[in-house]
Amino acid sequence: MTEQNIQNINENIIVTKGMSKRFGKKLALDNCEITISQGGIHALIGANGAGKSTLFRILLGFDSPTTGSSTVLGMDSQALTPQMRGRIGYVNEEHTLPTWMTAGEVTQMQKALYPQWQQAIYDSVIGNFDVEPDQKISGLSRGERAGLNLSMALAQSPELLILDEPTLGLDVVAKQAFLEALMHTETDSSNNTTTIVYCSHQMEEIERVADNLIIIEKGQVKYTASPDELCERISYWICNFESAGPVDQEIPGLLSMKVIEGQHHIMVIDQPIDTVKSTLLQLGADEPVQAPVNLDKAVNSLLAKNHKSAKKAK
Repeated sequence: MTEQNIQNINENIIVTKGMSKRFGKKLALDNCEITISQGGIHALIGANGAGKSTLFRILLGFDSPTTGSSTVLGMDSQALTPQMRGRIGYVNEEHTLPTWMTAGEVTQMQKALYPQWQQAIYDSVIGNFDVEPDQKISGLSRGERAGLNLSMALAQSPELLILDEPTLGLDVVAKQAFLEALMHTETDSSNNTTTIVYCSHQMEEIERVADNLIIIEKGQVKYTASPDELCERISYWICNFESAGPVDQEIPGLLSMKVIEGQHHIMVIDQPIDTVKSTLLQLGADEPVQAPVNLDKAVNSLLAKNHKSAKKAK
């Protein structure tokens, strides 16, 4: 079987099965099961220490799992050849480039390494950033280096592009330019074959760019859904209780319950609206009011619930 035929057989770009990674006593990945299909932007979300960096290192073949397996573009990630690596783009938070070279020299070096290089894509993306070919890398701002890295990664025409916290440390203007360049290229009908895995802690970014969410906690995938689907599964209630209020076990599907300025703020998952309202009234709530749920509130409540459950299990 040739490398060119592998992806035609398997439309799933990334698949992990029973994958775990242990560093001494620490379990970084715990039976991690992920399937990412071809196309779109898939956001990987999790708190620090959730296992995201370890996952990327294994997918890129820089590390090996303790148990289980992973495939990238249909090939075992532990056996990626130089040709297969040429089909994968990677941009990390550091945006490391050779500081003694100019932007033009770095670009020409990258262009020579990738036979599928698309100059039109490079020109389109780099146009969002104030980078001239004769500028030394050492003289570029963090945002300009981020733009140069994104431009080169997209121009390589990768089938898989991994973006690991690419806007970390960027100012508002640079971040806006980066996201607009990414979205413009991803929605261009002539360049829509790249599958993007986007890792970020910034929910406003995720809400703008992501087609699909993969929420990982303690090395396990907890939820997979589109941003809209996830928000639709969660209802947010604000109400008053004459007494101290209910205990956690009295509200089915409870994710979080906080008292803010005397009012109870309650997040519930996978429960009919009428059922939640009826339950709160039965527990003594004074006319519960349903409030809008944004992605930031939804994800934070899910992560807080999983963190609380993990602490109880210890």
